[in-house]
Amino acid sequence: MQLEGSCQCGAVHFQLECPHPYPFMLCYCSICRKTAGGGGYAINLGGLYQSLQIQGEAHIDHYHARLEDDISEAQRHFCRECGTALWVYDSRWPDLIHPHASAIDTELPRPPQRVHMMLGSKADWVPVQSAEQDLEFDGYPDESLAEWHERHGL
Repeated sequence: MQLEGSCQCGAVHFQLECPHPYPFMLCYCSICRKTAGGGGYAINLGGLYQSLQIQGEAHIDHYHARLEDDISEAQRHFCRECGTALWVYDSRWPDLIHPHASAIDTELPRPPQRVHMMLGSKADWVPVQSAEQDLEFDGYPDESLAEWHERHGL
């Protein structure tokens, strides 16, 4: 699915091909919550890095989150004008890019199930609105974005 996205102020626009466009995986980790999460979580999609096209690249910067004993290899890209979280890129998976669903302007399909992950680091004030068919994990889920889409035939 071809996706188009932008930041809030309009300085950055981007598009990419996204074979995994269902916004199903809600991440409650402190990094996502503090850098991108409005509801106490962030939702990343799975896109193809080589398909990424950017307008307004001069307005983009990136951040490497601080971990307990290290710095994350993942680059969290954002608009330096308005602070909108745009996507995450990690050189350990060079073919992938993970746009934040909140930055996507294209209508996204509604997922048949949601996965709530990293609940072990969820803030107490954040309610988990989990439906009966949803899955919950204190850490990372058992399957990848691609495996989840394949299991659902999407």
